Amino acid sequence: MTLDRQDLLSCIAAGSGPAVVLIHGTGADAQSNWGPLIETLGARYRVIAPNLPGAGGTSARSLPLDLADLADQVVATVRATGVTGAFHLAGHSLGAVVAMAVAARHPDQVRTLLVHAGWTTTGPREALQFDLWARLLSVDLELLAKHLVLEAMSPALLQDATTSQLADLVGGFSAMLDTAIAGQIELNTRIDLEAVLPGIQAPTLVIASAEDRIIPPPHQRALAEAIPGARYCEMAGGHGLPFEDSTRFFAMVAEWIDETHARMGTMA
Repeated sequence: MTLDRQDLLSCIAAGSGPAVVLIHGTGADAQSNWGPLIETLGARYRVIAPNLPGAGGTSARSLPLDLADLADQVVATVRATGVTGAFHLAGHSLGAVVAMAVAARHPDQVRTLLVHAGWTTTGPREALQFDLWARLLSVDLELLAKHLVLEAMSPALLQDATTSQLADLVGGFSAMLDTAIAGQIELNTRIDLEAVLPGIQAPTLVIASAEDRIIPPPHQRALAEAIPGARYCEMAGGHGLPFEDSTRFFAMVAEWIDETHARMGTMA
């Protein structure tokens, strides 16, 4: 697989050792989604965190995004950083979808797979939701930020938050958002992985947030059933768990990578 330089994704590359690839969700970027985990894992792994088109230093693409092309671009970007072997792979939300596409298209490149808040197929409910995101994005970024705070954070967090804390959350989401992510949102409306999930060979952990109102747990249970041998885990929290409780979420991701890497190392 050879891609032109302009097809590569910008990325954060840190640390040394076995490779770990982290893919962010819609509207975030590598740093905002994974920053603390990149720092933690970078002490013992080579961490590569690509920015999807419209995020970070990756420009938006003029044509509709293609999931297969994105999967190829992720692998090419990882290779461009000097990583030559197979890598551990994790993704959140749209990043989970892209990660599954990578694992399905390049099974020999993925050692282990962890996905949080992913989904198999965009149904009518999800399409309606993403259409609302697109319309809010085109009208007022702060309105979209307010909507995402109300939908992505868990009811418990929202119930206990002060006016000031909610304003900070809205401000944080507003700072992340940019009209350049329109292509990511449009791609969300066309996801269909049903035919390729059975081809994933990597040991897989599927994580659901119990209070996820954007991609509810039944979507993750369907993923776990479709991916051969996948484990399923449900955590308290909302869709935005990497932002809502990063310490707890990132600890689980790091534990999975450490344990599976050690186990696979002893089996080699």
